Amino acid sequence: MSDYIIALFLGVFFGLLLQKAGLTKYHKIVNVFRLTDFTVLKFMMTALIVSMTGLYSLKWLGIITFPNVPATYIAGNVIGGLIFGVGMAITGY
Repeated sequence: MSDYIIALFLGVFFGLLLQKAGLTKYHKIVNVFRLTDFTVLKFMMTALIVSMTGLYSLKWLGIITFPNVPATYIAGNVIGGLIFGVGMAITGY
């Protein structure tokens, strides 16, 4: 149960950071798709690099282990990606 509470706390904290940085504003997200403002991408890449560094450090220290990744379903991923992309395009239009 404590894992869920920690995950919820971290998710809320990350959302708060997104909100405080102004990255949830319409014009910021639209400008990412127009390739004129990369603030959102820089924020997300920084978050990925920090989390990746932390996770691999914890793995190196032997505190955590990574689970085995099951085989992927290419057709399902392609269809899901198309549905998501079309939905984003329609809502953006």
